[in-house]
Amino acid sequence: MSDLEQDETGQNEEPREERVSGGVSPRLDLPVDEQEEEVSVDGRTVRQQGIYLLPNLLTTGALFAGFYAVISAMRGDFESAPIAIFFALVFDGLDGRIARLTNTSSKIGAEYDSLSDMVSFGVAPALVMFSWALGDLGKLGWSAAFLYVACAALRLARFNTQIETADKNYFTGLASPAAACVIVSTVWVCHDLGWVGENLPYELSIIVALLTAAIGFLMIANFPYYSFKGIDFRGRVPFVVMIAVVMIFGLVTVDPPRRFLLAFLAYAASGPIMSVVKRRE
Repeated sequence: MSDLEQDETGQNEEPREERVSGGVSPRLDLPVDEQEEEVSVDGRTVRQQGIYLLPNLLTTGALFAGFYAVISAMRGDFESAPIAIFFALVFDGLDGRIARLTNTSSKIGAEYDSLSDMVSFGVAPALVMFSWALGDLGKLGWSAAFLYVACAALRLARFNTQIETADKNYFTGLASPAAACVIVSTVWVCHDLGWVGENLPYELSIIVALLTAAIGFLMIANFPYYSFKGIDFRGRVPFVVMIAVVMIFGLVTVDPPRRFLLAFLAYAASGPIMSVVKRRE
């Protein structure tokens, strides 16, 4: 056998490029790049790979709930659609708090949460309202729906740019989850009253179009809204507080659509009222 061993074709055998040396397996080329992020650990900047599972699962739950609300509205199910938005509200409230409590906050999680909010509290409520009442108004209807979506996008963009400097106890403008709850609560109440399809008065369609535009304006206005972020859920409270919480749950379960609508309308009105009070002081 010669020094240059030849294969069947008569060509020299080329050395393999991938070798397993030192017991280390060759790196797999995945179709999706690994997420890397620079974080500060004990004053040092280090790079970490991967994402945190728990908070992003909750964000995915909120995104799915918003998507399901759109599907329900397209099928004419105007009871499931508002309920789905309220589930999105719960998931959205949990993901950020759990991320902070478990120290699993990340940049990609914050961006994912913002995009999820745009779908669940921007696009979904507008499409639910459009499918229920605004579609019969022609250009006026879809203009009001688009105005709400655009204001929600601007609200989220402003929030993302001011997150480091804004007062944690107050929002500037109505938060998009609260705005979405006003919209879908209106749909839910009117659905319970039988105002759907041919039974929907034209005058009511005009009113809800104006309401949709007004709620959109409140999102980009400079009115202050209490954020409830100052509430310490880990601390002890008097026993009477727990009794009050139970009573509130009882009142809500009696008539959820109307209770939610009144609560979120009151919250939406609190911003302008608070602004007027501060100006008079």
